[in-house]
Amino acid sequence: MTNRTILKPGLSRAISLTLLAAIVTMWVLPNRVLSQNAPERKVVNRVEPEYPDTLKRLYIGGVVRVEIVVGSNGNVQTTELLGGNPILGQSAMKALKQWRYEAGTKEKMIVQMEFDPHR
Repeated sequence: MTNRTILKPGLSRAISLTLLAAIVTMWVLPNRVLSQNAPERKVVNRVEPEYPDTLKRLYIGGVVRVEIVVGSNGNVQTTELLGGNPILGQSAMKALKQWRYEAGTKEKMIVQMEFDPHR
C-alpha cells in the first residue's frame, strides 16, 4: 500500500496559484530595459503603448517582452515579440519602433512592458 497525500481541490488550486504568483513576481520588471551590454543606453524619446480598449475593458493585462535592435544613430531598427499576449505585444512593438536612444554602437536589448488594466 502506498501513502498518498490527498489535498482538497480548493487547497490544491490555492497552492498552485500561490506558486504561480511567486514565479510571475520574480519575472515582472515593468517598463524595464535590459541591455546585453554593460552600460545602459539612455532613452531620448519614449512613446507609451496604446492599451487596446477591448482588453482593458475585459481586465486583460500582463507583461510583454520584446527584443529590439537599436542602430548606431539611436533609432529602433527591428522588434521581435519574445513573450506575452500577442495583441498587447503588437501595441508594445508599435510604440517601441518610435523610441529613440542616444547615439552609440548597434546593440540588441530586451524591453519588458507591463499592461495593467487597473491603472
